[in-house]
Amino acid sequence: MAADLMEIDDSLYSRQRYVLGDSAMHQMAQSSVFLSGMGALGVEIAKNIALAGVKAVTLHDTKLCETWDLGCNFFIRRDDVLSQRKRVEAVYPRVAELNPYVQVDMSSCPLDDNIDLSFLRKYQCVILTESSLSLQKRVNKFCHSQQPPIRFISSDAYGICVRVFCDFGEAFEVSDPTGEEPKEIFIQSITQDNSGVVTCIDNQPHGLQTGQNIIFREINGMEELNGTTRQVSVLSSHSFEIGDTSHFQPYAHGGFFVMVKTPQMYKFETLEQQLSDPQVLIPDLSKPEAPLHIHAAMLALDAFQDKHGRLPNIGCLEDAEALLKLTEEVSVTHKNKLPVNAELVRCLSKTARGTLPPLAAAVGGIASQEVLKAITGKFGPLQQWFYLDALEVVRPLQSLSAEEFFPRGDRYDGLRACIGESMLLDLHKLRVFMVGCGAIGCEMLKNFALLGVGLAKNSGEVCITDPDLIEKSNLNRQFLFRPHHIQRPKSTTAAEATHDINPDLQIDAHLNKVCPATESIYSDSFYSSLDVVVTALDNVEARRYVDSRCVCNQRPLLDSGTMGTKGHTEIIVPYLTESYNSHRDPPEEEIPFCTLKSFPSVIEHTIQWARDKFESSFFHKPSMYNSFWQTQVSAEAVLQRMQVGESMEGAFQVVKLLSRRPSHWEQCVIIARLKFEKYFKRKALQLLHSFPLETRLKDGSLFWQSPKRPPTPTDFDLKDPLHFTFIVSAARLFAEIYNIPFSEKDLSEDAVSKILSDVEIPEYRPSEKCIETDETAKKPDQMKMPLSSEEEREAIAQLEQAISADGVTPEALRMSPLQFEKDNDSNGHIDFVTSASSLRARMYSIEPADRLKTKRIAGKIIPAIATATAAVSGLVALELIKVVGGYGFESFKNCFFNFHHSFRARAQVTARVCRGGQKCCENCVTSSRNNISFTIWDCWTIFGHEDFTLSDFMNAVREKYTIEPTMVVHGVKMLYVPVMPGHSKRLKLTMQKLIKPSVDRRYVDLTVSFAPEADGDEDLPGPPVRYYFSPDGKAP
Repeated sequence: MAADLMEIDDSLYSRQRYVLGDSAMHQMAQSSVFLSGMGALGVEIAKNIALAGVKAVTLHDTKLCETWDLGCNFFIRRDDVLSQRKRVEAVYPRVAELNPYVQVDMSSCPLDDNIDLSFLRKYQCVILTESSLSLQKRVNKFCHSQQPPIRFISSDAYGICVRVFCDFGEAFEVSDPTGEEPKEIFIQSITQDNSGVVTCIDNQPHGLQTGQNIIFREINGMEELNGTTRQVSVLSSHSFEIGDTSHFQPYAHGGFFVMVKTPQMYKFETLEQQLSDPQVLIPDLSKPEAPLHIHAAMLALDAFQDKHGRLPNIGCLEDAEALLKLTEEVSVTHKNKLPVNAELVRCLSKTARGTLPPLAAAVGGIASQEVLKAITGKFGPLQQWFYLDALEVVRPLQSLSAEEFFPRGDRYDGLRACIGESMLLDLHKLRVFMVGCGAIGCEMLKNFALLGVGLAKNSGEVCITDPDLIEKSNLNRQFLFRPHHIQRPKSTTAAEATHDINPDLQIDAHLNKVCPATESIYSDSFYSSLDVVVTALDNVEARRYVDSRCVCNQRPLLDSGTMGTKGHTEIIVPYLTESYNSHRDPPEEEIPFCTLKSFPSVIEHTIQWARDKFESSFFHKPSMYNSFWQTQVSAEAVLQRMQVGESMEGAFQVVKLLSRRPSHWEQCVIIARLKFEKYFKRKALQLLHSFPLETRLKDGSLFWQSPKRPPTPTDFDLKDPLHFTFIVSAARLFAEIYNIPFSEKDLSEDAVSKILSDVEIPEYRPSEKCIETDETAKKPDQMKMPLSSEEEREAIAQLEQAISADGVTPEALRMSPLQFEKDNDSNGHIDFVTSASSLRARMYSIEPADRLKTKRIAGKIIPAIATATAAVSGLVALELIKVVGGYGFESFKNCFFNFHHSFRARAQVTARVCRGGQKCCENCVTSSRNNISFTIWDCWTIFGHEDFTLSDFMNAVREKYTIEPTMVVHGVKMLYVPVMPGHSKRLKLTMQKLIKPSVDRRYVDLTVSFAPEADGDEDLPGPPVRYYFSPDGKAP
């Protein structure tokens, strides 16, 4: 099938489409890539670009499979080694099955300095790994000289050092350097001046940079600006200049601006030109000179290979000194002459023959993203070198004997060359708990398999859990899964696939959520048996919960996450760092109720309104209906209780639904038509009745001005595709919740038109009801709103009518709630939300969103791409080695990156817990009055007995920790608060009576507060106090 005619398979690519956009996706689907080298790095790149969906990729390699490869190439199996298969032959079929839309070819022809390179002309991008520097320069020169240039990338991983080089030609155009979606920003004022100043409404940050262009819309007064593009000069976060506005009419009110994306040109030099004066990115802000140090060392390594025909031998001091000398010679030729980093060079020499799989995964993700940039022109490209080292991983190991690093003929020889035998054994013995088996989870399991984490023979174990089933959209990033796995559990399927990579792993796969409800499974004793916890989650609340369990049980936690091309890692180590809960992002801003209900100003408001309508009509009301009738004896009993004036929550709404319940398809269509009239015509008429266009506020300003938009009533027209889609999708959903059958023929325009031709729309009469305009007002709870006597009488009459008409059968008292499902395009859910949102947007003169954008916002879809997932998981796995090695605080790195701008930042963990009696961070609480200091990681203990009273407990805390307890809390239950009535009497009660532990419960964690520094201040919370019910800590 021709790529330009092929529609994008949204069921597979939906998450990636939100990262790249359709234009870039189509460009990828027409691009062919040549990738040489099927080692640790090459196979990572192959995986990532195949998942991304290029048109074709040719995999090239000439080497045979060796035992060594099993520890660094996740697509090579033991059978491939035993049968002496070529690496490319082993990898090719496994890459090919990742994506049915990608044509995968292989080649094992020699690629050397004598080969005719003309065969490369059919490719849009060429990537070399494991190639000599001379070959890289020759291929790069050929690619650079073509018209148009063939985009060239070379990448290498030697031990602790990795590099990426990019050359996309002398004039590479990037259509969208940032990838950020332009936002509509409303205007407060525009001055009439030689250099007019624009101020954003409510001091909202504009997010602009000087030199960027914006376009103005819907301005009243200074209307000359509407539709024009102006370059900005930033004055502050909420104001900027736009040039001469002195000849324009005075600004009156309203209007907004949107940033205009302008393509940027990038100029690249060849590899040869870049060697002596490299343009490098600084990825680790704590080591700004490291890229140039690594540049010199790796060029010296190229020279060493050219001179000796091999890499330096593992642990060979002579080779290390030879490489150091070569590095000094290379450095002299550089324009920026930095002192040689001898430690780095010696570590590179010792490890160059080895492989750190996590480092290869990280740089593989980075190099793969550059491939996608090269063929799509989306996002700012790397200019032109990227270097990274893992010196912190091997630095503490340099005192070990050389024998620690020598090969032993097994799959771990490459890893052993970097971290030594002792560390390797520690990894084998590791007991890990990983929560989540999605995209990051799959990548982490791959890393565990290559590192040999949790081997059965060493009593290690990897416990994983995920309650989710595999969906087709997962296959674009979660590379352990295949189409035949769809609707199978993620955890057990991922475990099986990981066993294929390394059969020696001990994996225990669960299907549970990790939450308070499963604490009997993931108990304190479970956490106490672990060495480390890894989160591979996609939501903040779950992370917070797992973090709290790790802090309580003093276990290290490795967290990571991605959003599109952005990623982060966070390393949490007991008594060294802060915890995940030590910092909180600002809460997500909620859209005010009155804005959603009556005054939308941007498309996000109309999409959220439509989503809320779906939830209310097709899930909450049917659920409430079922709940009500399940708790009632009969409809007659409900009627009797209503007749005597008894209040029953939800009765009015339930009876209303019962009285209006449709019984056949035609009635569902009519309901949909009436809903259209209510939502898109009568709502507008009512608003304009309550607030005519000329309405003014007390200060004389117009009511209808930005950001408020006056609505325009919509007249129904079945010939309008949007109107038709709303009617059909709404009718379908009503039919489903009322269990009414319908056919495809019923959904046709002719059938719907015939039904609607007989529908009479009641005449509209405006009401005098109050319309909420207060942005701080919350949505009222309809279930708890008081009923008027007229409404009560109406409900009683409706229920009487239903009973007399035999309309209260078991079937009539049951509805089928619909859970919103965004990824099933045939269920009509997204059709309803898109059409409803677009109709409301039209009504308020808001630019509608297409189906794809609506689906993302309504479904709260997190954009995702395999390149970022691979990178974060690799970086996390590097930190895992440090945790296992018990490294010091300075060794650990947190990471934040954004592939949009080729910006990656690794930085030392900055939030450290304190050791002294002085408060130095949010993790530490001190009290000079009580002369104590503790951190989030501390836990106090008190041992009691059967007759141990609350008073005994408080005395024990007072004596042991020299504080004056003021309050004792168990979870959400307050055991003792002096100001609470009756709490003083509790002091004589036993702890067992107050807490009521289960039979097998040995202890509980309590929160004890103590007196503050100064009188009048709030009490200070202490660390958790673990109270044991018996002196020996056993169950009572």
